[in-house]
Amino acid sequence: MLRKTIILLLLFTLAACGPGKKRRTYSKTRTVTVEGSTTDTSPKRKPKKEGRKNAKANEIISTALTFSGTRYKYGGTTKKGMDCSGLVYVSLKENDIMFPRTSYQMALEGEKIRVTHIEKGDLLFFKTSKTGRRINHVGLVVDVDGNDIKFIHATTSRGVLVSSLREGYWNSAFVKAMRIL
Repeated sequence: MLRKTIILLLLFTLAACGPGKKRRTYSKTRTVTVEGSTTDTSPKRKPKKEGRKNAKANEIISTALTFSGTRYKYGGTTKKGMDCSGLVYVSLKENDIMFPRTSYQMALEGEKIRVTHIEKGDLLFFKTSKTGRRINHVGLVVDVDGNDIKFIHATTSRGVLVSSLREGYWNSAFVKAMRIL
């Protein structure tokens, strides 16, 4: 009986020291890429409508950039404090474009576009809440340089600033891009 007990203890000890259940790690990082420009460097004429659209986008971006460094304030729409949708709302309104005030309502407007077709003036939408099911953050594209998409937005921690969609946090929270111009 003693011999059987010792053998059972030895087996339990060996089994406990053996390899346990393997932990699997899943990456939530989604890689977003943008097609590079073609190698054709010949100058191409843009249609007048496209030129006006780019001029309007530049005006809106210029307005948004004047708020750089503004601290974050929920519901804010002034230099004293601003939230992400407030930044986009004010930038569009000052350029005679009426738009909804909240990010999830903004996400319902415009034309959905692929990441490879993003241009200056487009809007990027994010879900930053772990528990929330709807879009709760918006940014305005200020520059597209190859694979790098820069957008201006207001964060709770750093206020109004320009970030890149290549950054891990923003890349994993990205939901969609919409064209409004």
